[in-house]
Amino acid sequence: MGTLETYRKLVQETLRAHADAEPVADGIEVQLVFDTTHDHYQLWYVGWQGEHRIRGCVLQVDIKNGKIWIQYDGTETGLACALVQAGIPREDIVLAFHAPHKRQYTGYAVA
Repeated sequence: MGTLETYRKLVQETLRAHADAEPVADGIEVQLVFDTTHDHYQLWYVGWQGEHRIRGCVLQVDIKNGKIWIQYDGTETGLACALVQAGIPREDIVLAFHAPHKRQYTGYAVA
């Protein structure tokens, strides 16, 4: 399996594992959105808590130029750590939620 296919598989597995592991309140649905054609992957919480509408992206990941770009990470544990534990090298993970000039200090890829 090539690197792109491996990365797609690991990103999907990691988002699924996070969706399954997180406790969710009654009335809240966990939605996984996988666009494997354009390599966009997201985890959302959608629903109602009492009178309040809940709709929020928890994780947003893209794969581009052979690297995994974490666009948003709303988890406590950190998606990048989970991806490294799954075997993805740090130099193939971009913490895109950090400004480009700060990425050199993250220990991950800059772009």
